[in-house]
Amino acid sequence: MQPSEKKRQYFSGVGKRKTAIARVKVFEGGTGDAMVNGMKIKEYFQTTYLVDNALSPVKLANLKGSVDLEVITRGGGKAAQSDAMRHGLSRALLLLTPELRSDLKRVGFLRRDARIKERKKPGLKRARRAPQWQKR
Repeated sequence: MQPSEKKRQYFSGVGKRKTAIARVKVFEGGTGDAMVNGMKIKEYFQTTYLVDNALSPVKLANLKGSVDLEVITRGGGKAAQSDAMRHGLSRALLLLTPELRSDLKRVGFLRRDARIKERKKPGLKRARRAPQWQKR
């Protein structure tokens, strides 16, 4: 690292969904770049739905070309990681501009989706699926 380089200030937020966790850093005064696990967001998520879902808080806040994002995601699938990124990004944007709270809350981006896979119970085949009953 060069001595003339400065560390950029950022706002961070952690988002979760199922078993996916996303740590999001929002850099103010950027060009709109979004990196997920070291890759561009469109390369990582591949489908436009997942990209749009993950970046929806930025679109809602009208900060599309003015912030840079750096995200590290672990666990779950791509859809859960996209939702976790949305949750973490919403939390980070709240630190950047607190007046966004009512808008983010209204669309449900600040709510943690607590639905996770139910554990398997003893005597059953899955969480609730019982073995087939046999009369004789």
